[in-house]
Amino acid sequence: MTEIKDLELELGRFRARLFAAAAFVLVAFGLLTTRLVYLQVVRHDELATQAENNRIAIVPIVPNRGLIVDRNGVVLATNYSAYTLEITPSRIGDVDLDELIDQLGRYVEIQPRDRRRFKRQMEESKGFDSLPIRTKLSDEEVARFIAQRFRFPGVDVKARLFRQYPLGEVGSHLLGYIGRINQAEKKAMSDWPEEQQDNYRGTEYIGKLGLEQSYEQELHGTTGFEEVETSANGRAVRRLDSHPPTPGNKLVLSIDIKLQALVEQMFGDRRGALVAIDPRNGEILAFVSKPTFDPNLFVDGIDVESWKELNESIDRPLLNRALRGTYPPGSTYKPFMAINALQSGKRSASLVIQDNASWTFGNHTFRSHGDIALGPVDMHRAIVKSSNVYFYSLANDMGVDLIHDMMAPFGFGQRTGIDLEGEVTGVLPSTEWKRKTYKRPEQQRWYAGETISLGIGQGYNNFTMLQMANAMATLASGGQRYTPHLVREVEDVITRERRQVAAKPREPLPLKPENVAVVMRALQGVVQEGTGAGAFAGAPYTSGGKTGTAQAVTIRSNEKYNAAKLEEHKRDHALYTALAPMEAPRVALAVIVENAGFGAASAAPIARRVIDYLLLGQYPSEEDLAALRGGRSGPPIGTPRRAADVPLPGQTPAAVDAAASAASAAATLAAAPPAPAPSAPPRRDPAPVPALAPPAGAASDVQKVARR
Repeated sequence: MTEIKDLELELGRFRARLFAAAAFVLVAFGLLTTRLVYLQVVRHDELATQAENNRIAIVPIVPNRGLIVDRNGVVLATNYSAYTLEITPSRIGDVDLDELIDQLGRYVEIQPRDRRRFKRQMEESKGFDSLPIRTKLSDEEVARFIAQRFRFPGVDVKARLFRQYPLGEVGSHLLGYIGRINQAEKKAMSDWPEEQQDNYRGTEYIGKLGLEQSYEQELHGTTGFEEVETSANGRAVRRLDSHPPTPGNKLVLSIDIKLQALVEQMFGDRRGALVAIDPRNGEILAFVSKPTFDPNLFVDGIDVESWKELNESIDRPLLNRALRGTYPPGSTYKPFMAINALQSGKRSASLVIQDNASWTFGNHTFRSHGDIALGPVDMHRAIVKSSNVYFYSLANDMGVDLIHDMMAPFGFGQRTGIDLEGEVTGVLPSTEWKRKTYKRPEQQRWYAGETISLGIGQGYNNFTMLQMANAMATLASGGQRYTPHLVREVEDVITRERRQVAAKPREPLPLKPENVAVVMRALQGVVQEGTGAGAFAGAPYTSGGKTGTAQAVTIRSNEKYNAAKLEEHKRDHALYTALAPMEAPRVALAVIVENAGFGAASAAPIARRVIDYLLLGQYPSEEDLAALRGGRSGPPIGTPRRAADVPLPGQTPAAVDAAASAASAAATLAAAPPAPAPSAPPRRDPAPVPALAPPAGAASDVQKVARR
C-alpha cells in the first residue's frame, strides 16, 4: 500500500529548520560582530598598548658602580667591562643541563670550579634568572660561541661590569666587597619602597661587606632603561629609545692607603689590628686588620677551595679585628683610670701609694709583673712605670659602677658610630651588666674582688681597637668628641660637587684642663723615660703613649707566666696607644699584635713608624721593615725613605707618576654606559690585578696581671 506524504507538512518543517538555521547563523554572526566591535573599538587602546608591549621590551640598564678613592685620589675600587657566558635555566627546554654545559665546553673552556659555582648560584636563584657559567671570556671564545649560538637556546653572551680592587688585599676589611644578590637579600629588598626597588631592577650585585655595604645607596647609582624592538624568539632587533643610567657617586676616604699598606706590611704574618684617628675631626687615617684577604675573589663568586681556606684558617682572615675583635686593654687602660680618678675626686695626682710588687684584698694577693717593687709612686710615676699596685688600689677606691659610669662617655663598651656595619660593643662591666649577662644567682652577683683587676685593664674588660683609638683621640683633644668616619666626602660623578658626610662634633666631655695636663705629662713621660722610650728613641717630635700587655688566657694566682711553655695562640697580646705631637695632637692611635708578648717590644715600634710617616713623611727602610715583620725592631734602623717616593705594593716607581692619570681614566669609565652585548668578537679588557674570639672574663679565683 503506497503512503501519501503530506507535502504541506513537510514543507513547513523544512521552512522551520531553515529559519532556525538562519537565526543561529545570524546570532552567531551577531556575537562575532559584537565581540569584534568590543575588541576593535571599546578595547582598542588597551590592546594596542599590549601589542606594542609584546613587540617592545623595556630593558633596564644597570649603572656603573661608583669609585672609591683614598684621601690622595688613589683608586681603591673601580669597574671594568668584560663578557660572560650565561644560561637561563627556564629557557633551555628539555635539554639536560649537564649535557648542555658539556656541549658548551667544546667552544668555551669551562672548568670544574665554574660548574660548581654555577650550580651553587642556581640553588640561590630562581629558574628565570640569567646565571654566568663562565666570566671574562677571551676574544676567541666569544667568536666561537657567537658562530654556534643558534644551537643553544637559553644561552647567550652578555656584557657585564666587574668590580675590581686594584691593590688586592690592601685595605680589604675597610673596603669590603660586592657579591651576587642572594634569596635572603631579595626578600629583604621586597620591603624597600617601590621607587628604590625599581632602581635595582636588573641589578645582580650589591655590597656585602665594608664600605661597599655601608654606602650601597651612594655607590649604586640610578638605573636607566632602553626600549628595544624584539623578534618572535625574543632577540633584540633594534633600539627604539634609551634613557642612560646615572653612575654611582665617588667615595673619597680619609684613609691614606700608602700608610694603610705600610702598616699591613709591618705586621707581616702576625695577627692584630691598628686604628689611627685625627683627633681634630674624627677622620680615620689607617684602619688595619691582619691577616687580610683578596676581595677580588668574591666578585665572581668565590670558589669552594678558596672559601674553605679563608673560613677554616686558624688565623681567621675574614674577621675584621679593628671593628669586631675585642681584647682586654691591659695597661693602656691606666691613663683613663687616672683621668677619671681626678675628675671624680677619688684620687689626687700627688697622692703617693707604696708599690711593694703586690696588693692584698681579703685573702687574695694581686701581683705586679715580675714581682718588681717600684716603691713610692704618685699618679705620674704610676703611669710612666706602669704600677699595677697603684691601679689595683684605685679600682678598689672607685668601685665597678663608678668606673663604668666614668669610662662609658669615652666610648668604652659603646658603639662608636663609625660608617661601617657590624661594629660590636665589647664589654664595659658593671653590676647591672653582670645581672643581665648571667643566669644563675651566684653568677649574677658582683664580688668586690672582681673590681681589682679592672684597674689594670683586665677582668671582664674587652674593647675593640677602634674604641681604644677613639678614647685616645678624645683625651688628646681635651674632651672634644667626634664620630670616627672613613668617608671624607661623597663626590657627585656628574657635577663633580663634593659634600661632607661627617657627623657634627658630639658634646664634649667636661674634662678639667689641669687634669688632662697631668695625664698628658705622664703619657709623654712613658715615651721619654718609661716603657715606650726604646721604640721612640731619637724621635724629632714629642709624643705620648702607653704600653700594654694583655692575657689571652688566664693565669692562676699560684702560677707564673712563661711564654715558652704556651702555644702561640695562648701567649699574651702586645698593645700600644699613642698620640702626637703633644703640643697639638694630629694623630691618636691604638695597635695590638696578638700573642706577641710585650707592648713595648712588638706594638710600640709599629706605632713609631706610623707617626714618623704622618709627621715627618718618612717610610721605613727595607732593613727596618724586615725587622718589624719579624718582631725584632726597636727604634728605626737604616736610612728612612721619603714616603712620596715609595710605590704602593704591586706598583713600579713609574706607576707612582701614573697614579693621577689612572684615577682620571677610572672616573671617565664610571661616567660611561656599559657596552652592549657583542655580535662580533669584542676587544678584550685586562683581567683584574690580584693582588677572635674575645678572651673569657676572669673568674673571681683567677688573677690576671697586666704587664708593662
